[in-house]
Amino acid sequence: MTVKEAAPAAAPRKVPAPYQSPWIDDELQMFRKTAARFIREEFVPHQARWREQHRPDADAWTKAGETGLLLTDIPEEYGGGGGTFAHQAVMLEELAYAGVPFGLGVHAIVAHYVLAYGTEEQKRRWFPRMATGELVGAIAMSEPVAGSDLQGIQTTARREGECYVINGSKTFITNGWHASLICLAVKTDTAQNAKKGISLVMVETKDLPGYRVGKILEKVGTHGQDTCELFFDDVRVPADNLLGLEEGRGFYQMMEQLPYERLTVGVAAVAVMEQAVSITTQHAKQRRAFGKALVEFQNTRFKLAECKTTARVARVFLDDCIERLMAGELDTATAAMAKYWLTEQECKVVDECVQLHGGYGYMMEYQIARMWVDSRVQRIYAGTNEIMKELIARSL
Repeated sequence: MTVKEAAPAAAPRKVPAPYQSPWIDDELQMFRKTAARFIREEFVPHQARWREQHRPDADAWTKAGETGLLLTDIPEEYGGGGGTFAHQAVMLEELAYAGVPFGLGVHAIVAHYVLAYGTEEQKRRWFPRMATGELVGAIAMSEPVAGSDLQGIQTTARREGECYVINGSKTFITNGWHASLICLAVKTDTAQNAKKGISLVMVETKDLPGYRVGKILEKVGTHGQDTCELFFDDVRVPADNLLGLEEGRGFYQMMEQLPYERLTVGVAAVAVMEQAVSITTQHAKQRRAFGKALVEFQNTRFKLAECKTTARVARVFLDDCIERLMAGELDTATAAMAKYWLTEQECKVVDECVQLHGGYGYMMEYQIARMWVDSRVQRIYAGTNEIMKELIARSL
């Protein structure tokens, strides 16, 4: 036998499969296609107009509801989709990939406050209408003098018979223009310390005397998202709109639910990173300078390699957090790590991608420019990243 005859045949080279999140299954893949198609057909064509008017159209909510894209992780018995946080994550990712700022995450956060602390009657009263988009949820915590410091809340709710009488104002409220169901943080006992005196009261706003929406705030980014001031002047709501069995639990309820909110921010951050790398890679292959494609320059390749690596590491960390949340094991410190670190990396990656676009990266007609201005707020809302570091430090 010759050496040539004895040599084994070379095994075909295996091409590594692209990374896929471990929580994704076939059903979620199908759901992703539905979500992506809906966003592409119903949201994307209207983005220029939504940015100009600083809010989405009201019927965007009912259309999303008709397609089954609202309250995806609320039980079916209440009108929800019966899914898990994974379904919510897919929706948030697809909105981020398409560059559509839309308050779906806030809507879901409000639903989870009701799911966690609401009575059976409250759930059956509000969930079916939230699922159809008839009710649009907003969560009103921030005030002109109380942002990340929720203990500084000044808005009051005074009990009078079977009603609460609410006075005060809120600011930076996502979905504020369209909001018809508000999860409102109020002081129900001004004599108690800041933590024990706060309660959460649900407010249905339709034809509600004393309730007023202020101007839509002019923001640096997310121009297509309505963000408003809200005013309450002797607003009366039924006392049974209180969330929880007793007053004074609001601060603790907010602390318990903030990991869900902060992880939704992290989901969007990673999706934005991934999309930024994708569109910048495409641009670098098509754009030419000095007689060759940008991607042929070593600096371009190295910068994209760094960004892609960051996005991958961020994705793996996020996936672990998502699995922990669905298992009921995501702790406050880890959620704070996710919100802080993922949004910091998001801003760094998008900034590098803007630079690689050159002058085009500064033009608002390009998605990368809109991603750049939209990303900055991620380090601020749901608790500033400085507050996240404080929370992490407490766990040391």
